[in-house]
Amino acid sequence: MARRVSPFIPKDLRARLEAARLDTLALLRALDQAFVIPSHLPQPHTHQLFELDADCVEALWALDRPAGSLDFKKMVRDTVASLDRLPNARENVRSRLRNADKSGVLSLEPLIRQRLDPLEAYNDVPGRDPQVAR
Repeated sequence: MARRVSPFIPKDLRARLEAARLDTLALLRALDQAFVIPSHLPQPHTHQLFELDADCVEALWALDRPAGSLDFKKMVRDTVASLDRLPNARENVRSRLRNADKSGVLSLEPLIRQRLDPLEAYNDVPGRDPQVAR
């Protein structure tokens, strides 16, 4: 059965959310693989990044809800605001890393991003199993 789409949802919103999640995931994995220890992560910038990523998770979940089940106009407004803030949030994390950590993260991040499976954008999205294609 085809799902009715709200007229308030931009056609590119899902693709923007998926790309944003993958970009964030690449940065987080680079931080992990470069062995940046938690006490060296820039707070509250890292926390803000997690919050914005959680907004993207929630929006991807909402896009799978039936039309009329949510206030899509408000969801889109809030989601677009989060998407607009995400690139700066990622850059804030990168720029505030110690120099000793920064070079490793900056070299790993694009390699990780290139290798990510697009389905990983749905990691942590309730009701979505990234191992099962839709």
